[in-house]
Amino acid sequence: MTEILLLLGRPECGLCEEMEIALRSHHAFEGVELQHADVDSQADWQRRYGLRVPVLLDRWGDVVCEGHFDTDAFSAWRLEMARRGA
Repeated sequence: MTEILLLLGRPECGLCEEMEIALRSHHAFEGVELQHADVDSQADWQRRYGLRVPVLLDRWGDVVCEGHFDTDAFSAWRLEMARRGA
């Protein structure tokens, strides 16, 4: 099953680009569909995550990592998804 992750960021966000590059190069990225959204496009996102970009959310809206790509957090998330059978 393909997992969907949402990368919240802003246009011309260097940290967002760095997170995407690190995420795509991670050995466990296979089977992940990465979607992008501007954190300022929804008031709720802007309020909750506006000062924390980039923020990577899973399909349930849970934060996988924020500010930078955290390999340990991503690996733990992948293991949890495998455990859930998601």
